[in-house]
Amino acid sequence: MNKKPIGIFDSGVGGLTVFKEIRKRFPYEDLIYFGDTARVPYGPKSRNTVIEYSVQNARFLIQQGAKIIVIACNTSSATALTELQSILPVPVLGVIEPGAMSAVKTSISKRIGVIGTEGTIRSQAYSSAISNLDKNCSVFSKACPLLVQLAEEGWEDHEVTKLTIKEYLTPLLKNSIDTLVLGCTHYPILKTSIQQFAGNEITLVDSAQAVTDKLDDVLPNRETMGTGEDRFYVSDNEDKFNKIASKILNMEIDKLIKVKLGEGWFLN
Repeated sequence: MNKKPIGIFDSGVGGLTVFKEIRKRFPYEDLIYFGDTARVPYGPKSRNTVIEYSVQNARFLIQQGAKIIVIACNTSSATALTELQSILPVPVLGVIEPGAMSAVKTSISKRIGVIGTEGTIRSQAYSSAISNLDKNCSVFSKACPLLVQLAEEGWEDHEVTKLTIKEYLTPLLKNSIDTLVLGCTHYPILKTSIQQFAGNEITLVDSAQAVTDKLDDVLPNRETMGTGEDRFYVSDNEDKFNKIASKILNMEIDKLIKVKLGEGWFLN
């Protein structure tokens, strides 16, 4: 890549929902995506472990020449954003603040639901961000850890997925919310099933769209011509990633490279 690319990372395939939105918005930009498929999911892991993995992922993208880093993972955004912004030589965007802003703008009743991984919900990052934007908003949160694995399996229409969504969302919907934040970038893969159960009266907030809007405001050295090139890296299970990624992106993945743990992960 001759141009400086946009670097995007996630724990697995979920961040491809962010990649897809960025590609649509920025057709001239080169994009690099890293999915840490060897260590997915991040949600149940400790704060220090998530920070360690996130630093490794971001530094790997810096090694590839990234001019900006997009954390396409809510758990990493909630846990490691400040750390990455303090140590990296390029701008770093997370998905929490853009998602919170979109939720506040969307909600009429000011009763907002948030679903996410255990790590994201435990951090209360969305509750804090929404409260900082509008103290009149009430936030109701629910950890939905199994949805990550279901998205990773590509089971967006599976009966097991629909039953799991029902189990998770039933108590949350009793709070009369009018807006539901998909606080994990894996969840938009299951968006149709989530919307079907939640009902059309509830608006879903997709953090992938929100962070792309934010990127539009801050992207450095914007490209205005040529054709953007895509490159994908994973830490394991490249065949499985390729199969699910092709479905999410509606295209074949030509450049998919497996990065072996311990080789080229650290930036001196």
